[in-house]
Parts: sequence; structure tokens; C-alpha cells
Amino acid sequence: MAHPVNDHALDIIFRDARSQNGYLDRPVPEVLIRAVYDLAKMGPTSANCSPARFVFVTTPEGKERLMPFMSAGNREKTAAAPWTVILAYDMRFADKIPQLFPHNPGAKNWFDNNTEETAFRNGTLQAAYLMLAARSLGLDCGPMSGFDMAGVNREFFESQEGEEQHWRANFICNLGYGDKTKIMERLPRLEFDEGCRIL
Repeated sequence: MAHPVNDHALDIIFRDARSQNGYLDRPVPEVLIRAVYDLAKMGPTSANCSPARFVFVTTPEGKERLMPFMSAGNREKTAAAPWTVILAYDMRFADKIPQLFPHNPGAKNWFDNNTEETAFRNGTLQAAYLMLAARSLGLDCGPMSGFDMAGVNREFFESQEGEEQHWRANFICNLGYGDKTKIMERLPRLEFDEGCRIL
């Protein structure tokens, strides 16, 4: 039987973790971002379909392309974050099923009639795994839905000539070392009996 992680780990991943509104001027090396992905990719998805696609934006040129599509309230923190991730999903994810689920050659056909639903659901799961992986490795996260989704899709995906043209944005998340002076007070959460039922 697996042993639970300790309280310190739970604090880092859940209890003390906060959505960030500002970032310290402290670099985050690419090797750490790659390590985050290597953890996140291990999370389960339907038939291992793995539809999430991540665009890690860190260069001045990349930020310049992204910034016009961010809502006004999200621009400053996105500019300050060392890394910004466009968390997307691939509408052609099933093309990789023979690679990802090789023991069942017919598995690709399972998704013929629910491509977008499967891509969105499982891509969202993988995006959450990425945030938990980032927190586990000491980074802070700032997830956001305040952006021009159609604009991001045009700029980063639909206008491309490779596989990316079939990717679609879900949400955006800044990664870095958060400025604790810019976080808000912890907001309330629902208690078990408010948000859960046991049948």
C-alpha cells in the first residue's frame, strides 16, 4: 500500500499554495520547467489519450505576442512572470493513440464521436496536473481565464502550419516565484456537507 505524503508536502501543494498576482525577479531555469512537465505527464487520462498541449512563453518576443490578448487586469502579472503557459488541448489527439495505447489497435476509433469533449475534459485534467507538479517542485502558479481566447487561438495555433493548428486554448497560467505581498486574503471554501453527498 502506498504511504501518504507528509503534511509539509500537503501544505506546499494545497494548504499554503495561493494563486499569485505578482512575481519576484528570480529566474526559473528551463530544466525546472521540463521537470514540471515530466511529472505532470504521468497523471491519468482516458485510454492514456493525453490531449493536453502546453506552450511555455518566456522570451520577450513570446510575451509581446501574448500580451495584447490578456485582459487588462492580467497584463502586469503576466509581464512579470518568468514563464507563462498557454494550457491547450489537441483536437487531433486521437492520432497519437496508437503510440500512447499500443495494446489496443482499435482504440483510436473510440474517440470518433466525442473528440472535443474528451480533449477538453482530459486536457483540463492534465492542466491541473501541471499546476500541482509546479507547486510540488517549488514554483508558484497564477491560473487565469481572463484573456481573448479566440485571439490566442488565431495567433498561436490556427495560423501555424504544423500540429499546432489543431490545438485550442483552455486557460493560461503564470509560473514563477510569487510575490507574497501581492496575494489576496484566502477566500472561503465549501464545507464537506455543502459540496458533497454520500450515497
